[in-house]
Amino acid sequence: MAEAPAELVLDSLRGEGYALRDWLTSYPMLLVAIDPYTHESSWILETAGRLLDHYAPADVRVGWVATTSEEGCRQFLGEWADRYLVFPDPDRDVVSAFGVERMPALVYVRGDGWTEVVDGWEPTDWRNLAVQLSKQLQWTRPIIPRPGDPTPYRGTPVGG
Repeated sequence: MAEAPAELVLDSLRGEGYALRDWLTSYPMLLVAIDPYTHESSWILETAGRLLDHYAPADVRVGWVATTSEEGCRQFLGEWADRYLVFPDPDRDVVSAFGVERMPALVYVRGDGWTEVVDGWEPTDWRNLAVQLSKQLQWTRPIIPRPGDPTPYRGTPVGG
């Protein structure tokens, strides 16, 4: 667990960017960090989208951090870009600040700015983080993995 800088600016496809502390004023965040230039991130889209769907009605902001431009986010995410918050991160400043080492990654940002990151797609680790989040939110637990989800894989390094 690491503390993300409160002044870190997250620019959204939906409008003006805000400092992380401002995004966290009402709710913590659950984000999926992806690299649209890798197969590994494309393999997890449906599974991660289902997880975001599960938590969308809860008291948590859900969305994507994509290491590409705004246009790249729209192209890669398709309908997911319209459904949830999307933070373009072409310089990888956001994923680095959150402590992501491999993508895809599941990132939980608590209200105090402390982050918990699960690098790569390891269903057991994603499930463990989801169980912890569900307890904190008093929300139901998602089923991870489900039939049809990808097999576990390490993901690709943030550094390239």
